[in-house]
Amino acid sequence: MRMIQAALLNVGSGAHSAMRKLTAIDLFSGCGGLTLGLKQAGFRVLVAIEIENKANETYAKNHSEVLLKRRNICRVPVWSIRDELKLVPGQLDLLAGCPPCQGFSVLRTQNGARSGEDKRNYLIYQMLRFARVLRPKALMMENVPKLRDDPSFHEFCDQLSSLGYRVIWAIKDAARYGVPQRRKRLILLAGLGFEVPFADEAGDLVSVRQTIGGLDAAGASGDELHDLPERRAQHVRQLIRDIPKDGGSRRDLPDERQLGCHQRQDGFYDIYGRMAWDDVAPTITSGCHNPSKGRFLHPVEDRAITLREAALLQGFPKEYRFPISAGKEAIALMIGNALPPEFIRRHALSVRAALTSQARATRP
Repeated sequence: MRMIQAALLNVGSGAHSAMRKLTAIDLFSGCGGLTLGLKQAGFRVLVAIEIENKANETYAKNHSEVLLKRRNICRVPVWSIRDELKLVPGQLDLLAGCPPCQGFSVLRTQNGARSGEDKRNYLIYQMLRFARVLRPKALMMENVPKLRDDPSFHEFCDQLSSLGYRVIWAIKDAARYGVPQRRKRLILLAGLGFEVPFADEAGDLVSVRQTIGGLDAAGASGDELHDLPERRAQHVRQLIRDIPKDGGSRRDLPDERQLGCHQRQDGFYDIYGRMAWDDVAPTITSGCHNPSKGRFLHPVEDRAITLREAALLQGFPKEYRFPISAGKEAIALMIGNALPPEFIRRHALSVRAALTSQARATRP
């Protein structure tokens, strides 16, 4: 708390604002991908709010200086955050968050064939609730592309506009912003009375080889997250061995080699597929440790990618800590649900530049 108060002592206006450490609050913080990207862009994250216990445990291991509220955000009075931090309206630089998106996801709605009605869809209004009280200078929200089709999203944008924010949003592929995976996401940026532009795209893509090619052998690396063992039936292990290296797929095998469950369905062709060394990875999901959930086989080794490899492909640094005691499924869920830090870093730098420019423009 002392560090937070010290940060706020540096909060000023006019000529001083361009020199100070910019402040942020992370709503729906998960295991900390958004916070990490903000910190890498030079923001000081004052508070994070998250309801899930294992995500909170991971967050605390990596961001111990942040005041972490382990609560249902719907039950957090905004005035209590405002008063605890001694904030006044308009003082906070950035309010950022990624409301849970499962209700909007294409897979959950069976590729759009089923209604996306889900009570979690309305958590985007929690960001609006915080914005009304705190009046942050800028706002950033990230979510699944399907959100654009929901009326609640457009109402959310209209409400922000009525508060004086200039809102822009678009669907962006994280691979174009230095993340070594294909991951299309909706990102919204808003400035209070000014526009915040999106970050420029990166010139080159970052490949799977560049990201995980130099790791020590899985199982004997000394990194618990990289060494967790696999347990698969013999016939599945043989199937994996027969998948062609470096981008091969189960579709490369004859029909008689297909698993029975694969013969009974059409689609989902990426399952039991290998990543390609010199391409970006597919979207890292909560099934990233399971080849039956997508193209999650290692390019050349006869195994699924490890959880450390999945975390690296999501953009977490090698030293980012996940509690092994949480179990494989929970860690994979945290990694798959996380925001890619590099994607956030680049857009947060654009927010930072816009805030600095706005401060100079309004300087007496």
